[in-house]
Amino acid sequence: MGRLKDPDAIRRIAKKSLFEGLDGMCEGAIIIDRDAKVVWISDKYAARLGLASPASAVGKVVEDVIPNSLMREVVRTGEPMMLDIMQFGPDSFVVMRVPIKDERGRIIGAAGFMIFDSLKHLHPLVSKFQRLETQLADTQKTLAEERRVKYTFTNFMGSSPAAMETKRQARRAAQAETTVLLLGETGTGKEVLAQAIHAASPRAHGPFIGINVAAIPDTLLESEFFGAAASAYTGADKRGRDGKFVLANGGTLFLDEVGDMPMGVQAKLLRVLQEKEVEPLGSNRVAKVDVRVIAASSVDLRQMVSMGRFRSDLYYRLSVLPIELPPLRDRIGDLELLCDHILEDISRASGRPPRELTPTALAVLSAYSWPGNIRELRNVLEQVTMNSDNARLSAEEFSLVLPRLAPASRPGDRPTLRLADVVADAERHAIKSALAAAEGKKILAAELLGISRATLYQKLSALAPARGDRRH
Repeated sequence: MGRLKDPDAIRRIAKKSLFEGLDGMCEGAIIIDRDAKVVWISDKYAARLGLASPASAVGKVVEDVIPNSLMREVVRTGEPMMLDIMQFGPDSFVVMRVPIKDERGRIIGAAGFMIFDSLKHLHPLVSKFQRLETQLADTQKTLAEERRVKYTFTNFMGSSPAAMETKRQARRAAQAETTVLLLGETGTGKEVLAQAIHAASPRAHGPFIGINVAAIPDTLLESEFFGAAASAYTGADKRGRDGKFVLANGGTLFLDEVGDMPMGVQAKLLRVLQEKEVEPLGSNRVAKVDVRVIAASSVDLRQMVSMGRFRSDLYYRLSVLPIELPPLRDRIGDLELLCDHILEDISRASGRPPRELTPTALAVLSAYSWPGNIRELRNVLEQVTMNSDNARLSAEEFSLVLPRLAPASRPGDRPTLRLADVVADAERHAIKSALAAAEGKKILAAELLGISRATLYQKLSALAPARGDRRH
């Protein structure tokens, strides 16, 4: 048997075979011309519609045969309707409608197929669609929750003058639309404050997107910020992706450790801040964005500007509202409150009863300089609670951690290892810090220390050196 080689002949046979196959598999078929008049209807379709015979429908406009039919719309638009539900009296049919074109591509009519005569055949498809819809809604909900802030101003705890001034400035910044620059040592709570500013701002309903510049390789930072078109990628995954600016549209973008940004990306960030539009990597199209930027740095950006490592124009654009977060050593009066909160967190996470600090333990903690600030404080408390079964954590238990963390001794001094000396030094340092924070006001210093004024006077008297011991 010879094989058919003429492509046109193969196409004609395929079309005929396809139509006959659909007609055989479906519950009925109908064809109309470009004037929407019926030119043919299958016996099965005529019977389903309750017609006397197929011939009785030929020559009639399709709406006279099938009220509310959309076949005319397919002829008019040339667009198929691949899956639809058609109501005919009390019955519902699942139908498909496709345009018919001639050799020159002109619309000359349309064909309709009754795929199912009962909606029950769609139940598996509808169920799958509903499952996908539910999964999509759950994913969108989870994503929205991840982009919702976890912290407000109540999470930036402290009643010391330094902490209160920081919160005052941050609350004022929340009501503005300009960029904010948070400055402070690592572990001082810059991300907590950034989220609090967003939560108290008019943008609170929008997303909060955070990115740690120091954690992203320089080669990927541009696409992380601005996104990438599909043509920018090679390999198996060539899909484009949105950048953090697009994801944060209508909300706030938090750029942590902005001082680690390479100079090339700094120039592009400056343009986005000025023009309010981003151009994805590998694309020549720009997209408008409405984003408020909060930047943070644990390094001195002014010094980096003088060293030529940070653009001065970007620095001035970011530092419209600079806020400096105080280190923990400058707000020792907040230490007890912070410890209580952290110990409660540890208790919830571990499922163990909450712990407390003895006065001597608090004094020892108050004497330490905390170069890692609140993050280091949490680490120390976690270490001690992990190794202790006591409800009240004492100075003795902290001595396993604190001696190697204590401030360096003065040259020529022997290290202080006796617990009594550590506690005395801790109390002296805590009182000195409280007096400094209270600007010498003893009543306020006593409140910061959580002791009475009489107790403060007693400790000041006990800690004062004897007159004979004074050095000249």
